Amino acid sequence: MTTKPYQLETVSCPSCIAKIEGMLKRTEGVAGSQVSFATSKVKVNFDEAKIGSDQIRERIVRLGYAVLGEK
Repeated sequence: MTTKPYQLETVSCPSCIAKIEGMLKRTEGVAGSQVSFATSKVKVNFDEAKIGSDQIRERIVRLGYAVLGEK
């Protein structure tokens, strides 16, 4: 398992957090996620054998949130 943080553009509402976490919860290979409203970061715990970091990034972007970086 790998844990990676993604820096998003400013997340402006609690429903945005629920939308991102809900999508990640339904994503195969993602074991867990946590979105921080204060820092606009998403920390994702995932299995690299099932899903890659780029695929997670693409899914977040498809929801309408710009990913500014990852570490």
